[in-house]
Amino acid sequence: MRLVQQDYGEVSAAADETEKQNRGPALNIFYSLALSEALLFLAERAYWEWKVSRCLLLEEASRECGLGPAGLVSVRRFFYDAYSRCINGSIFDGIKMDMVSFGEELLVSGSRDEQLIGVRILLRFADKAMRRIGASVAVMERLVEMLNWKSSGEEEIRTAAAVVVSKLSGKKQSGIRVAGITGAMESISSLLDTGSGANATRLEEQINGRQVTADRPENNQHSTFNLLGLLILKKLAKDPDNCDKIGKTKGLIPKIIDFTTAISRKTRHQKPIAITDPEIQAAKRALQVLKLLAGTTGHTGEILRREISEIVFTISNIREILKHGEDEISKSLQTIGVEIITFLAMDEAARESIGATGGMMRELMRIFLDCAGPAVSAGGNGGRDCHVRMEAGEALAMLVVESERNCERVLRVGENVVERLVDAAGDSLIGVKASKLLSYLCAYGEMANGFQRMKAVIKAFPMVLNAMMIGEAKQLEVSIGFAAPIVRFMSPIDFMEELKRANVSEIELIERLVHILQKYNVPSIRTPSMRRNVIDLSIWLMQYNEKYIKLFNNYEMAKEIQNVAETTADLECFLVFSGSVGLTRHRTTMAFMVDTALELLLAS
Repeated sequence: MRLVQQDYGEVSAAADETEKQNRGPALNIFYSLALSEALLFLAERAYWEWKVSRCLLLEEASRECGLGPAGLVSVRRFFYDAYSRCINGSIFDGIKMDMVSFGEELLVSGSRDEQLIGVRILLRFADKAMRRIGASVAVMERLVEMLNWKSSGEEEIRTAAAVVVSKLSGKKQSGIRVAGITGAMESISSLLDTGSGANATRLEEQINGRQVTADRPENNQHSTFNLLGLLILKKLAKDPDNCDKIGKTKGLIPKIIDFTTAISRKTRHQKPIAITDPEIQAAKRALQVLKLLAGTTGHTGEILRREISEIVFTISNIREILKHGEDEISKSLQTIGVEIITFLAMDEAARESIGATGGMMRELMRIFLDCAGPAVSAGGNGGRDCHVRMEAGEALAMLVVESERNCERVLRVGENVVERLVDAAGDSLIGVKASKLLSYLCAYGEMANGFQRMKAVIKAFPMVLNAMMIGEAKQLEVSIGFAAPIVRFMSPIDFMEELKRANVSEIELIERLVHILQKYNVPSIRTPSMRRNVIDLSIWLMQYNEKYIKLFNNYEMAKEIQNVAETTADLECFLVFSGSVGLTRHRTTMAFMVDTALELLLAS
């Protein structure tokens, strides 16, 4: 009105002429600026009203953020908080806000509604803001705390928090931080609850004669939490330190093993195994976690393997899994089961427990020898078939190490089992594994009253000799290790005949053994038994016929044996290793074998 009327009142008589002249233009400018500011504010309000109401700005922002149907509440709250900060503080306070920091603030608040909004936002942006989320101790602690929330209205919060924690656990540093939070493992363990009374597992229900909890419809809601909990454990178990914490968490390993009962229960009732079945998914993840735990190296691994094998359902559940490998999912489960057996067999007590489980040796031998098919050479699942066969051979070899009882159990699998293994030793895929298994059976099977049955291995001697002459690395180590016990089943005449059949002369054999010691002049972590096997075979040759002592001396074998004596390491004294830790020692020390060989060489 004043701009229109130009009525600014009378000028004081005391004012000078300049003031009288400038007052009008100055007030015009002032009121013009005030009017412009008001118009600009109204225009801004109109613009944003149009954007929000007509152009659906908030809906568009929610859609671009991918927050889903409930995202509009989160976006509206974000814009409201940003606007409030601009009004109440500096405009820069609002500009600095982003969805991740906004979500973190809401997550640690005391309101359940705000926590739900916060965890939804973090879930959406977890992949892109993993480092930021993992760097906030308060946020990590709250997420882990949420895993233990079990109220009926908190399922969505708990699920979203579990997904975020699973993503964090997949990163090494974030996973270490998650496991380092006080009570983290207990919170993760709570995700594995099946909804039964007093947290009883399916195994306990079976023992007590109650209906298996997983079969009750009201407990299906727990499958999502179970799968997420197992996924978190699977990612955390890739770090040995985390495996130690998992093992020390009361009741956690029995809960994991509990999920493997689903497969045996379904196969027992002849129900189909489908990958879409939540129980089968949980069983597979549980097996993967057990594999990581059982394969842990060092002292922690020893404790975990013992604890896993001492649970009475572990081995029998895996046996049921090994019985079925008809389709892809069954074959996948079977492979993991065999790998677990291989790791558990590192423990001496577990070795006996596995061997004493009815049908276990038979199933492993069936997989090793009978699972060959057209898929092996025609693509498809051929790679997996080959892997599971080789792993079954490794498991059998581990089970018979230093175990006469298990050797006897293997020999009882079938009347012609030795002959079949001898034939398998010539297979390009599983030959090395078969030779390794046969060498252990020769060494320990004789003590298990299997001398006559083991004499069939003589048939493999020409093939083993040829492998010795041209093989390298692991194949060479296994071939020599197999040759050394084979010769103990031969008479002098048999030995000479087998040399002729292999088209290998005595001189060539001696040269080869000396050359191997020259090449492998120090212990090798890849072939720890190479030099031991060469010396073992050389001792037998010298004890068998004194002419070999002269031949060895002609090639300065004593010099090479002396080098072995000076470079012997503890590495060469063990049969089984867990990482850099030796688990099972050879019955005969390396020092004794070296001394025996030198005495024979120098006696002449």
